[in-house]
Amino acid sequence: MRSEFQTAIAQLIAEKGLPREVVMETVANALLAAYRRSFGGGENIRIDVDKNGEVHAWALKRVVAQVTNGTEEISLAEAQRQEPKAALGQSIDVEVDSTSIFSRIPTQTAKQVILQRIREAEHEHLYEQIKGWVGEIRLGTLTRRDPTRGWSLDFDLDMVDKLEGLMPLSEEVPTERYRVGQRLRVYVYDVRRTGRMLQILVSRTHRDLVRRLFESEVPEIYEGTVEIKAIAREPGSRSKVAVVARQEGLDPIGSCVGVRGSRINNIVHELNDEKIDIIQWSPDQAIFVANALSPVKPLRVELRESDHTALVTVAERQLSLAIGKDGQNARLAAKLTGWRVDVTRPVEGENYEEPVAVEPVATSYTPARRNERSAGRGDSGSRHRDSGSRRGGGNAQRNNGRHNASYGYERE
Repeated sequence: MRSEFQTAIAQLIAEKGLPREVVMETVANALLAAYRRSFGGGENIRIDVDKNGEVHAWALKRVVAQVTNGTEEISLAEAQRQEPKAALGQSIDVEVDSTSIFSRIPTQTAKQVILQRIREAEHEHLYEQIKGWVGEIRLGTLTRRDPTRGWSLDFDLDMVDKLEGLMPLSEEVPTERYRVGQRLRVYVYDVRRTGRMLQILVSRTHRDLVRRLFESEVPEIYEGTVEIKAIAREPGSRSKVAVVARQEGLDPIGSCVGVRGSRINNIVHELNDEKIDIIQWSPDQAIFVANALSPVKPLRVELRESDHTALVTVAERQLSLAIGKDGQNARLAAKLTGWRVDVTRPVEGENYEEPVAVEPVATSYTPARRNERSAGRGDSGSRHRDSGSRRGGGNAQRNNGRHNASYGYERE
């Protein structure tokens, strides 16, 4: 029986891909649980399985002058043969014949308990492996779509054939089209335990998907010489990324763009032609707000601490450009900076000496698509060009003779 037991353990290790130590510990605990389930008690019993599959059992017994209960007591003379310094009243571990443990446990009970504990160990080991996925980009294959839950994905993992993830409907990009069998890079934002199942929640809309793509394409960001300070994103449409150099003489925007736009092109391609504005971050919040509204050059930026609002005055001809199509440019600037952005035109008769100093901005630009969308295709080179509409923003209004639009920042 011992040989069969060792063979069964070796088979478990090979099939489940679990570490040998985990299997040994799990089998030992399962045998002990089966023993206690079959006969009750056994709190003083300890079982170990060594690396060779040998089972060892110990019983914690109290040293007494006269034994009345052989399962829990040992005589002083017997105890001193094992431990010379044993004394009355002490408790010592006494090794017992493991075959007596095996012979008393019904085979079916032992099998059920061992398989149950192995499944639990497999589940725990898998969870320990994949909980580190949170915050990373993973490549998965779309398998099916549930109208209420969203898309299911399969991930390849060495120890199991398939590992399933879920992309809820709220994490899908509205402008992207998905199909069964499609390979897709997704951002893992949570790994949950639901009973005996693991649920890997992934996203294509998360702003940190943009962060991870920049880290993978821009060595300076990965190494820390260029830092991403903030990201604002409207998935499928446009993102603004604020960067700053941590090394003197390094151009953070140029590092992100790459030679002839090679780096930013790869990111835009992965995001299916989503426009990306790369903004120079500044510790001066007024300059940062002005940069965030690029390519507009504000005449004045006034920060009002009482309600955390940035009052931005722009030239009349640039008002609609600052607001952007449907208010997108101002809205993203508010998200990026954390300030509520109030865009207004100049007061009649007021003079503005110089526009606020605005740092350069790189904007990825993709020409209008043809009738049929081609994911990841098209000119996505980095250009200093506004991607917003030059027509008036959707939320613009007349108020006391001042054309203005205000956009708030909601923390995500």
